[in-house]
Amino acid sequence: MLSQKLNRPIALVAAAVVVGAGAYGIVGATAGNGGGPATTTSSSSAASHRPIAGGGGSNARSGPAAGGSIGTVGSVSKSSFTLTTSAGQKVTVKKVSSTKYKKGTRSTSASAVKRGETVLALGTTNGTIITANQVIVQPKGSAGSATSPATAVVPFQPGAPSTSKQVGQIPATYSQGSGTIVSGTRANKATEAALAAYPGGIVDRVVKLSNGDYEVHNIGVNWPHHIFVNQNFKVIGAD
Repeated sequence: MLSQKLNRPIALVAAAVVVGAGAYGIVGATAGNGGGPATTTSSSSAASHRPIAGGGGSNARSGPAAGGSIGTVGSVSKSSFTLTTSAGQKVTVKKVSSTKYKKGTRSTSASAVKRGETVLALGTTNGTIITANQVIVQPKGSAGSATSPATAVVPFQPGAPSTSKQVGQIPATYSQGSGTIVSGTRANKATEAALAAYPGGIVDRVVKLSNGDYEVHNIGVNWPHHIFVNQNFKVIGAD
């Protein structure tokens, strides 16, 4: 009798853990030796794409990872600046001593980042905060808005369900949660390509798939959540 009384609470706790994990999704990660990339070990659920209050984005993942965003500069201070994407997302970009600045393809200084300029910020993304390793001031009239219906993002609206559609080619080997999180030049190139095609959201990680293509994870918008970039850093599809 005592054994039965003890087993019942344990079973209830175990059931609660399973329900909690299924409701929110879990992504584990292991880091390689010498600061190597983290590898995802399980998939996230649909809840991992649920936007959070204030227009940001929430997803189950291992932690801050390489990504970025593009938008119009608002306030500027010595240590940071803000930008607003074409889909209305508010992003804070932190400057650090190692941040590099470009205007188009030419090197410049932090003073080139001014209110009203369109800026691409690349670096470590943590929600709506990007610690920039590279800031690129865009030429007037360039990226920042999508005009083609096939590439238009669906902005986040509180209470609105996520849009479910596919555009272009989705790698046959892709399954959500698989692949290896990457950083550095590869992540920057994949992020830049994805944001050029689908500006408006915030890239919070780049994953290399088993076939060599990349899945660029996009938050803060209702669509697209996944942008697929090939080995030549060309966008091939989105969902």
